[in-house]
Amino acid sequence: MDAFEGIHTVQLSSSPPSVSRSSPGYELLVTGSSGIAVYSSHTFFGKDDFSDCRRSKHCRVKEEGCPVGRLIDLEPEPDLGVVVRRGQGEAMLQEEAGAEGGDAYNVSRLRSSSLEIREKGTEFLREQLDAAQKELKMKGEECERLSHVRDQLEQELEELTASLFEEAHKMVREANVKQAAAEKQLKEAQGKIDVLQAEVSALKTLVLTSTPSSPNRQLHPQLQSTGSKAASSRHTRHKSATLTLPQLQSEPTTEPTHTSREDKELDSVLFAEFLSWREAPSLDRSSAFISRIYREDIGPCLSFTRSELSQSIQSAVENNSLTIEPVAMTTLPIVKASAIECGGPKKCALSGLSRPCRHRIKLGDKESYYYISPSSRARITAVCNLFTYIRYIQQGLVRHDAEQMFWEVMRLRREMSVAKLGYFPTDES
Repeated sequence: MDAFEGIHTVQLSSSPPSVSRSSPGYELLVTGSSGIAVYSSHTFFGKDDFSDCRRSKHCRVKEEGCPVGRLIDLEPEPDLGVVVRRGQGEAMLQEEAGAEGGDAYNVSRLRSSSLEIREKGTEFLREQLDAAQKELKMKGEECERLSHVRDQLEQELEELTASLFEEAHKMVREANVKQAAAEKQLKEAQGKIDVLQAEVSALKTLVLTSTPSSPNRQLHPQLQSTGSKAASSRHTRHKSATLTLPQLQSEPTTEPTHTSREDKELDSVLFAEFLSWREAPSLDRSSAFISRIYREDIGPCLSFTRSELSQSIQSAVENNSLTIEPVAMTTLPIVKASAIECGGPKKCALSGLSRPCRHRIKLGDKESYYYISPSSRARITAVCNLFTYIRYIQQGLVRHDAEQMFWEVMRLRREMSVAKLGYFPTDES
């Protein structure tokens, strides 16, 4: 392409131009079978360089099979025919140059449009790349920030978990300490309850066996006379002296008293029934143990002449609504009509016998009072004592073993049997 740099003219023709003649001032470089001839002016190129170029082009044309023109010097004496042909050639060259220029312009426009489109596409892609890089950078920063936040949250979670476990262990320790203290207090309270129950039982026995007018001197040793105490102490001294020094007879001696000792044997049938009842203690008569007590002790003990009143008293005892009050014998109170109908303070309302009645009973919320004799009172109080102890067992207030509770029930049953036979405690006065 170096040989064609500068000003060139290209002639497009259907027939190749003649090789002998050419336009003055131009040299025919290449002619082909297609009718295309290339001319060049020696004004812009030297002859030596141009000859070299022409020879190289001539070689190429030979190889391609195209005729190559030779260099013609047109400067001396141009003739008219040559001038006319030259003008025609120039006109043709101008037309061809115009057409070629239009094609080149179109090609350049297309090339510039494609370049512009390519530049715009490149610029658009570059902008997208920059935006993607910025977004990627922002995403990376966001990921880094979120990773930092996650690390902080994990650390806070670990600290919170540790603090929660520590607080839980602390609460468990405090709960264990409180539980131990509560159990200790419970044991102390149970001991106090047992003591109070014993005191209540003693006071209840004292109330049931003594009245303001006739106190029980066995339960109140301070009421005994000083003479009897002295005699008792003197008797003890005489007894010991007789046992240790039998040869001394300076003081009168008394014969030693023989005390009887009770032995007891466990009834296996009764104890088995008691153990079966103790698993679910209640006052229901469906239990063999309670049914036996009702049949053998409670029923006969509360069986009086007036059967209807006896049933009412038994129901009141079962419901724990029976009241026994002492009656002052010094001043006679106003006796109600119901009490007069039952015989008044001179006649027992249960047995119908004329006896001095020092107590009266009240059934539930009724306003009626019934005067009872000491024997009837002993029978009622024996049944009340048994029901009270059974209620204590049912409520879990008795802290004894099964055998001790069994023998206490047997003792209360014996009291009912003794009272049923007519024996009752009384004061010496």
